[in-house]
Amino acid sequence: MTKILFLCHGNICRSPIAEFVFKDMAKGYDVYAESKAVSREEIGNDIYPPAKEVLRRHSVPFSHHAARQVTRQDYEDFDYIIIMESYNMPRLLRIIGEDDENKVFRLLDFTDRPRDIEDPWHSGNFEKVFSEIQEGCSALLEHLKENKEI
Repeated sequence: MTKILFLCHGNICRSPIAEFVFKDMAKGYDVYAESKAVSREEIGNDIYPPAKEVLRRHSVPFSHHAARQVTRQDYEDFDYIIIMESYNMPRLLRIIGEDDENKVFRLLDFTDRPRDIEDPWHSGNFEKVFSEIQEGCSALLEHLKENKEI
């Protein structure tokens, strides 16, 4: 089983959206997905209401969520660590150490246009973020299929 961990700053917007979008897309494949934060600011909090709303509008099933912070052990346990933006990298590396196994990628690195996904908590643009996450999750799923990892 291939294990994917999606990360964003607080684990209340982008990473849970990515977790649930990816789980929905990957039904029937031998893959596991979770999401966590690089910060401690939102620990224990549920998905931010506008993030829940965008999932509902796009008919993506989701469940109760409690934000958690990534740990060094997660680096050992997961095959891919997927961050939403370059800004997440320094905090992640302070927690996990070096990415010796080349497991860390931005979600949109798997697309034809690698780039960061903005934080909708600041921008309010949940539709744009959802669209980019959907694009990235689809490309990640194709990458896993092509490399026979699922």
